[in-house]
Amino acid sequence: MHTVGTVGIIGVGNMGAGMAANLLSQGWAVRVHDIDRAKVEAMRMLGAAACASAADVARDLSALIVCVVDADQTCDVLFGTDGAAETLAGGAAVMLCPTIAPGDTEQIAAQLAQQGIATIDAPMSGGPARARDGSMSLMVACAESVFEAHRTLIEALSRKVFRIGERVGDGARTKLVNNMLAAINLVGAAEAMALAQRLGLDLETTLDVIEQSSGQSWIGADRMRRAIEGDYAPRAHMTLLAKDTRLAIEAAVAAGFEGPLGASARDVFARAVDEGLTELDDAAIFKLLSS
Repeated sequence: MHTVGTVGIIGVGNMGAGMAANLLSQGWAVRVHDIDRAKVEAMRMLGAAACASAADVARDLSALIVCVVDADQTCDVLFGTDGAAETLAGGAAVMLCPTIAPGDTEQIAAQLAQQGIATIDAPMSGGPARARDGSMSLMVACAESVFEAHRTLIEALSRKVFRIGERVGDGARTKLVNNMLAAINLVGAAEAMALAQRLGLDLETTLDVIEQSSGQSWIGADRMRRAIEGDYAPRAHMTLLAKDTRLAIEAAVAAGFEGPLGASARDVFARAVDEGLTELDDAAIFKLLSS
């Protein structure tokens, strides 16, 4: 297969692995690094080049995807010991895919710019299966010239690219708005199903009704199908929406906005973390509310 181009991915967990597999299937040469060697080995078996450090992944690349969990990890893999920024080619671009605070995105972009490296603010949404088949959403904010220079890669990653604008940080802002609503929907779905259980209703039938009626939401249906089967194997760890709702409410406070539901959803996810559900899928909100 003809090689389309070479890209590096740092962080090949659920979403990063899906992105890597997608690119490999399209003929891209992919270099990967993760602190979990088993995840790197799984990607190597698919044809990716396994790298021992972030710096090794980034060496002389024109495009690097960062797909770690939070801002601290992002800064570490870019600017820490053996960080990627020290080996990236001049004029390269870093695509930031984690859900992080807009201010952190802006600060990282400013630090990269000092080294002549562009930033593509590109949070993602949709889950691992959609990352793998290219149907995940990408919310892209960057300079138009940077977008055009890396359009082939961006469009290889996703058939649902939303061009948010040129201001780096607006991708992060859009993702926080989306994830706050996702969290509200998920807590609402779990509450409704917990009520259905208490009322003695058949949960599968109830969910059948909801999926075809006014209470339907994608995340609610997706997570509650697994929850009523007792399947809490992590596809999206509970800690992710706990983090994202906290960041969303911090952004709301900074903007002088106060709504009735976001903080409540944040508090439910914080409670789930406090009660030891961190290693479970976020579908375990049902487990929390039905106990």
